[in-house]
Amino acid sequence: VQLQASGGGSVQAGGSLRLSCAASRRTFSNNGMGWFRQAPGKEREFVAGISWNGAATTYKGSVKGRFLISRDNARNMAYLQMNSLKSEDTAVYYCAAAIGAVAPQNGVYKYWGQGTQVTVSS
Repeated sequence: VQLQASGGGSVQAGGSLRLSCAASRRTFSNNGMGWFRQAPGKEREFVAGISWNGAATTYKGSVKGRFLISRDNARNMAYLQMNSLKSEDTAVYYCAAAIGAVAPQNGVYKYWGQGTQVTVSS
């Protein structure tokens, strides 16, 4: 599975962005999907995950209520809607496909996209 993330950009604090992740093939629909981010000088961290059918989602505590993960299996797409953005959300964001049907924070993610930069200015 090849993944390509897009939709990043520069916004002011309080603004919104929607990230998209395009998967290369249909079997994407069998895998949990996750979004991760890595800020300069920091470790990559889990942001949000969604199960294969969208029924289960999980979020990093600091983004709960502001970010929404979703997917469209018919289009082989996953999304991360980011609202009320803060300067601390600035990072490169990656989408990843889990090896199983769910996407837990500590799961194993085998396929990774190339990352898209999100910059939030205060």
